[in-house]
Amino acid sequence: MTKTKEKYLHDKPLNTICYEHAFHQANLLEGLNSLRQKGALLDITLVIEGTVFRAHKAVLAACSDYFRAMFTDNMLESRQNEICLNGLTATGFHQLLEYAYTSRLALNIANVQDVLEAASHVQMVDVIQACSGYLQAQIDIDNCVDITTIAETYSLAQLRMKVYRFMSCHLLEFSNSAEFYRLTPQQLENLLAFDFPVDCSEADVLRIVLAWFFHVDTNELDVRNAYAVRIIRYIHFSEISKRKLHSILDKTFENRKYEWQLYRLILQEVCLQSVKYKSTFSSNLLNSRGMEMAVLKIGGFGISGITNEITYCFSTERKWKHLTSIPHVEQCNFGTAVFNNELYIVGGCFNQSLQENIHPFGFMYSPRYNKWSTMAPMKIERCRFSLNVVGDMLYAVGGASEVEEYNTSTCECYNPRLDSWYMIQPLPAYVSQHAGATYEKNCVSKLYISGGIDRDNVQNYMFCFDVHLDKWVTCTSMLKPRADHVMLSIGKYLYVCGGWTEDNETRARVLVDTIDAYDVEKDCWEARIVCVEQKIYFIGGFHSDAMFDKDTAAIEYYDIETGLWTIEDKYPQDIWEHTCATLYIPKCRDDMEVIPTSESSV
Repeated sequence: MTKTKEKYLHDKPLNTICYEHAFHQANLLEGLNSLRQKGALLDITLVIEGTVFRAHKAVLAACSDYFRAMFTDNMLESRQNEICLNGLTATGFHQLLEYAYTSRLALNIANVQDVLEAASHVQMVDVIQACSGYLQAQIDIDNCVDITTIAETYSLAQLRMKVYRFMSCHLLEFSNSAEFYRLTPQQLENLLAFDFPVDCSEADVLRIVLAWFFHVDTNELDVRNAYAVRIIRYIHFSEISKRKLHSILDKTFENRKYEWQLYRLILQEVCLQSVKYKSTFSSNLLNSRGMEMAVLKIGGFGISGITNEITYCFSTERKWKHLTSIPHVEQCNFGTAVFNNELYIVGGCFNQSLQENIHPFGFMYSPRYNKWSTMAPMKIERCRFSLNVVGDMLYAVGGASEVEEYNTSTCECYNPRLDSWYMIQPLPAYVSQHAGATYEKNCVSKLYISGGIDRDNVQNYMFCFDVHLDKWVTCTSMLKPRADHVMLSIGKYLYVCGGWTEDNETRARVLVDTIDAYDVEKDCWEARIVCVEQKIYFIGGFHSDAMFDKDTAAIEYYDIETGLWTIEDKYPQDIWEHTCATLYIPKCRDDMEVIPTSESSV
């Protein structure tokens, strides 16, 4: 007897295949919008400001929690065919309805507030986020106060942070506009309390705040003065010199004898902060607002080869994050210096067709604006040289160059204000892979150069360049020859750390594991460390000269005061032949990318 078709299909094993049409959602929206335009199957009429809107309850409920509750819960509106909505505009709701049926939202500066108001009222989260994103892209000096008010009215946290950061970054320009004086007392307090980086000194911040206080009619001044205690406490008086502070106060209150209460309040806050906070402000930093000192790892080599990546780590977080990359082909052996909290990367070498190419070009990085800019090239291309800041200048000394067969004794100086290099007296030796450090005291500026390689031999040289005399002087030699080491200036001492020397018999490389101290005033070396309140950090590098005996992710520091070594968490990846520096970095960055840990550094 023959099986029926149904019985035959049921006897076959199940082999389910799921089909998904890529354009089904778009087709569904298109079909619903077509029904709306034809007036078919519409089951709700909404009246807003006298304007009639007809729609499908199912569509509105699918897009909005507000309408979902209205049409599905046991509410009076669920049984009505016509509803009057208050608290929103017809202009704003028209855009919401178009979005619900087409997924398209047409925003402009004229309608965005109406759309945001309507979206907030009916709880359409996607539209609220779209309005916030649109406003973020429109922020400028002329509208930032209005956008701040919108952000705070509708609790748009991301937009609020964005606009206050914009105000801070453009504080000088903003404070010179009429818009600045429209800030409410609470908004000015927020602007200071958020602690974003600003483009002016703290003395300028004080002037700007005092100007805001008095830029009102007398009858409104009392309202602002009521916020004085809350606002003044956010001024960082420790970053304002006493002379500058008294100059600002004398000029501001000279013809305002009736406002001595505010004057006394400022002096009280100055005294309070002087007791409560210890100033750690760096004179090379325009303003510490929103900035935090970080340790930088710059370039070097890793498991994947040479890299131009620069990473940083805050002492409070102990997490290494990507900062930026040097805007050049992958290079090494460049000069590194920090001046006015800007990072200078100069010279270096790179491989091209298996040949080392040395170049003279330089770049400057601003952490405040997260931006690189080019600088004038050096007179001579060089790598494996020293780059140090002395006074207001950068000094490039020695190194390897295409000009001379071995190393060079030439030196040159860079003026950041003029963006130009000029040659200075040559070094008394032809050295590369040496170290440099600056010593400054009582308006005396000197540059010290130690060790290095001269004609293939590791040296124990110690030279001093007197900036004012434009003259090199030979100092007491180091306790042992070193190359590829570092020299740090702390107090009246220069500390020489790490590097390598040569075995007297075999000329094999031997890593140096001691820290020696040079007394600048006595011109003598000490093997014993002198006590000062500082720490020396060591990041990565080789543990010995053998390629397989290395500790290239280790981080440890030496406390000069206690004489103790401390081992910290390892760097996320193996690194060597890099440079390190300290720089103030904005505490709040949009690209907080944490460096992943490689297996070899665990």
